[in-house]
Amino acid sequence: MAVIPVALAGRAYEVRVGSGLLADLPAQCGPLLRKERVPIVTDANVARHWQEPVAQALLAAGHEPRWLVLDPGEGAKTWQGLERVTDWLLAEEVERGDHIVALGGGVIGDLTGFAASVLKRGCGFIQLPTTLLAQVDSSVGGKTAINTAAGKNLIGAFHQPALVLADLDALTTLPKREMRAGYAEVIKYGTLGDAEFFAWCEEHGAEMLAGDRVRQERAVTASVEAKARIVAEDERETTGKRALLNLGHTFGHALEAETGFSDRLLHGEAVALGMVLAARYSARRGYISDADAERVASAIAASGLPSEIAALGLDADGKALAAHMLHDKKMDAGTLPFVLLAAIGQAFLDKDVSLDDVARFLDEELQRA
Repeated sequence: MAVIPVALAGRAYEVRVGSGLLADLPAQCGPLLRKERVPIVTDANVARHWQEPVAQALLAAGHEPRWLVLDPGEGAKTWQGLERVTDWLLAEEVERGDHIVALGGGVIGDLTGFAASVLKRGCGFIQLPTTLLAQVDSSVGGKTAINTAAGKNLIGAFHQPALVLADLDALTTLPKREMRAGYAEVIKYGTLGDAEFFAWCEEHGAEMLAGDRVRQERAVTASVEAKARIVAEDERETTGKRALLNLGHTFGHALEAETGFSDRLLHGEAVALGMVLAARYSARRGYISDADAERVASAIAASGLPSEIAALGLDADGKALAAHMLHDKKMDAGTLPFVLLAAIGQAFLDKDVSLDDVARFLDEELQRA
C-alpha cells in the first residue's frame, strides 16, 4: 500500500492506495468512525458491487451502516440532490464531529463533500473513490460542488476530506469506458508537469488499462503525489499553481455543456479532448511544436479516448462553444486565463487569450478530418 500525505496546515490527511482497503474499512478509518452508525452515500451502480462487502466489513467491526443510494450520473449534482442528501443526513442525526462516507465516483464525492461542508456549518467526510478518475483526481484536494443551469461545478466549497482510500480492487468492476475516462486525468499529470511520467504513460498506459495491478498502483500513486504537491502549494487556487490542474478543462467543459453534461461525453473524455485542443492551440500560438501537439493527441488516441471533436457531430460552431467558456470559474475581471503548454510536462497560464481567436481555432478543429 502506498501512503501519500496531503500536507495542509491544520487539515493534513492521507491518501492510501492499494488493494483490500474497502474490506479493511473499519481498521483503515479507525477513530474517524466514532459512533455505531456510519452514514454512507453512494449510487445504484456502485451499490450493486460494493454495498454488501462494505456493509459486511462494518458489521463485523460492530458498526451499523446506514445507506443513501442515489441514481447514478451528473443528474444527482443539483440543488435538489443536495437537499436530499442534507435532509437524509439530518434525519440520521449526523453531528459535526461525525464523518460521512462518500462511496463512489466523482459525482458522489463532489455532492457528499459539499453536503458535509454545509451541514451544521461543516462535518467531516471520508472519500472512498471507486473510479479511476475519482482516485487520481476528484477525491483529492477538497473541491466539492454541484452543477447549475449556468454550468458545471459553479456552486461549491473547498472542504478537505479526513481520509481517502483508493482501493484498486474497485477498478475491477469499472466499465472499460469509465477506465479510459479516468486515464485522461492520469495523462494530464504528465502533460502538465512531468515529461518522464508522460513518457511512462505512452509506454505503459495500455498495460494499466488492461488491469496490470502494478501499473495501476504506479499510475494512481504518481497522479495523487502530483496533485498533493500542487494542492499543498495552492489549496484555494489563489496563486495560479493549482489552476494548472485545469489543463484541458476549459475546452472540455465547453464540450460537456454543448452535449448537455450527459453520457454522450463523459467528463474524462471531455478532458482528453480538451487536452488535445489545448496542445494544438499552444502550437497555434507558437509555444510548442506541431509535433509535440500531435504527440499529446496520439497518446490520448492510443488509449481509446476521443481525440477529435469533429467526431462528436456537434450542431455548434466555434463561437457557440467559446460562449460556454464565459461561465468558467477562472474568469477574472472579464478575462479568461487558459492553461496551455510551453512544453510537454510544462503547463502555464496564458492570460492574454482572445475568445474570438479561440472560436476561430475551434471552427478549424470542427472541420478537421
